[in-house]
Amino acid sequence: MENSVKILLAEDDPNLGFIIKDNLSDKGYEVTHCPNGLEAERAIFKEKFDIYLFDVMMPKKDGFTLAQELRDKKDDTPIIFLTAREMQEDKIRGFKIGGDDYITKPFNFDELVMRMEAILKRTKSLVPEQKEFKIGKYQLKVDELKLVKGDEVSSLTKKEAALLEYLCKHANQSIKREDMLLKIWKDDSYFAGRSMDVYITKLRKYLKDDADVEIQNVHGVGFKLIIREPN
Repeated sequence: MENSVKILLAEDDPNLGFIIKDNLSDKGYEVTHCPNGLEAERAIFKEKFDIYLFDVMMPKKDGFTLAQELRDKKDDTPIIFLTAREMQEDKIRGFKIGGDDYITKPFNFDELVMRMEAILKRTKSLVPEQKEFKIGKYQLKVDELKLVKGDEVSSLTKKEAALLEYLCKHANQSIKREDMLLKIWKDDSYFAGRSMDVYITKLRKYLKDDADVEIQNVHGVGFKLIIREPN
């Protein structure tokens, strides 16, 4: 298959992590290796991946806990669990959480690649990424960097489009500031926060002509894109 595939590998054994990353990189995959669940979680906020490989037993946050949190946040990226344990209870738990496959160490790398490719072919062909969003009277066209309302067309910057796309994907839900900053700015510093506030103000101006659309401040949390049903 065409290997422009981005993989997040969460594996606490540095030697095994290196070997897995090295083997997959040789096959053309782009691999980010994290040594524990917390670092994997931060990497996921900063970047979009095509598939996750999670070791089950990791320090700070184990693979099952990380997977459950991602599924609770509606992240449906495919997950393959890697484990040295062959307990049936673990396999059942992994699938109940929403894992797509389960492979026991030591494993053959060709088998891992075949399992990954089978999952990716299935998920990528069935679920194309949404790139247009209806926002009340507006239509966001992410790839074209345009916000359209009837005959009116507003040109957006890449960051404006990315921020509005993220809000649309979580419409009518409260979103944490830090999640938005890590996802769009790749940084949750004070200065990145001030920059995001400027962009939020710009987006509000773009959307001001529809009373049923509003970007609300959520005190102590972040923001919420409200899209009301017109009366």
